[in-house]
Amino acid sequence: MSALYEAAFRRILFPAYETGLRRRRTLAYLDAYRRDQWLAPEQLAALQWARLQRLLEHCYRDVPYYRKQWRELGITPNDIRNLDDYARLPLLTKTDIREHADELKADSWRDRLLYKATGGSTGEPMRFGFTRESNDRRTAVMWRGYEWAGSRMGRRTLFLWGGPVGDPTRAHQLKDRLYNTVFARRVLNSFKMTEANMAEYADAIDRYRPDIIVAYVGPLVQLAEWLNACGRTIWRPQAIIGGAEAMHGFQREAIEQAFMAPAFNTYGCREFMLIAAECEQRHGLHVNSDHLVVELCGSHGTANDGDGHTGDVVITDLFNYGMPFVRYANGDMATASAERCSCGRGLPLLARIEGRILDAIRTPGGHVLPGEFFPHMLKDVPGLQRFQLVQRRLDRLDLSIVRGAGFDDASLEYIHHEVDKVLGDSVQLHCHFVDEIPLTRSGKMRVTVSELAP
Repeated sequence: MSALYEAAFRRILFPAYETGLRRRRTLAYLDAYRRDQWLAPEQLAALQWARLQRLLEHCYRDVPYYRKQWRELGITPNDIRNLDDYARLPLLTKTDIREHADELKADSWRDRLLYKATGGSTGEPMRFGFTRESNDRRTAVMWRGYEWAGSRMGRRTLFLWGGPVGDPTRAHQLKDRLYNTVFARRVLNSFKMTEANMAEYADAIDRYRPDIIVAYVGPLVQLAEWLNACGRTIWRPQAIIGGAEAMHGFQREAIEQAFMAPAFNTYGCREFMLIAAECEQRHGLHVNSDHLVVELCGSHGTANDGDGHTGDVVITDLFNYGMPFVRYANGDMATASAERCSCGRGLPLLARIEGRILDAIRTPGGHVLPGEFFPHMLKDVPGLQRFQLVQRRLDRLDLSIVRGAGFDDASLEYIHHEVDKVLGDSVQLHCHFVDEIPLTRSGKMRVTVSELAP
């Protein structure tokens, strides 16, 4: 029955919803990206370069921030003749985006943009704009990457993911349930997972019997370790897709031992959605180079993508013409690979993702809260410019807040309310207003820090 529904969803229901009702071009883009992935590396490089040239010309013509910056540097799009020239353009940082958000909007798009906020995994929530086309393309690229792990539209999928924050209305909850039912999805809130209720999560998986599990890596590893420790056998999915942080080798082993299924690593961020993902060979993560330009840069922003090189991730979305991010440093680190994957895809590889591992928070009652909870919850708090959560004792959390003009008593009350909902009164949250939050020695911002012994 599930195979019949999957086929009906993929061929009839989803096209009717996505193309007919929502008038999106996701499926057309997905077909094109599916074809592109099999191009030879030199063909993909040529395709990427042609798309990058068009974007740079648009930025110079239509985006005040780049036009002013490049003119001051004496640069025009005609001066950028190859990727080496392109790599000499200045980096774009989160600070640049906050300080010049209006100038980064294309003149021809500024009244038609859609908006999202980042989860603030570097401790600095950020709002950014994007076009409908770029969003449809990002969704298509996400589906393509998940397909490499065996995930398909309409396939029975369980998400061990962050739940909603705030107090969603009954109508909103009903809408979510209906949406998930139609899409053959079940969502388990990973933020409510504790040592005491692991069996409830395992029972829910057994009842739902998913073909695919998509999960935050942290909670997934905790559940896997519990299953392995107690020797419980659980429903065996076809594949497991990890997200939100890097999946290390020892974690993959624990997951695959517990679920008896292959685990796939992915890499993405809210600004661009899926950046890279493992295919069925699992010998590195394929970069979506037909959709993005991804560089690994040294300390001065210069690209160095040689085999085995580790550098800061710098990204350009080739299709967000509304608020283009050109050479955006997202705060992550990765290691390059020059290997050609035996799957036959021409998309380049990253050997591994090094950055963005958020510390988990623990309580006296055995609750293990993934670090993703705090950027997820705090991203929409008005006036919150920067934050860092530190745990030095089991019964205490210290939240440092750099506040702006919009932060008020209601903002503070909301933070306490949301933390109390998840952790109860076993842990006291202490909020401190500060002028600055220091970076680590590597120049990064750790948003959640646990100083407890393992």
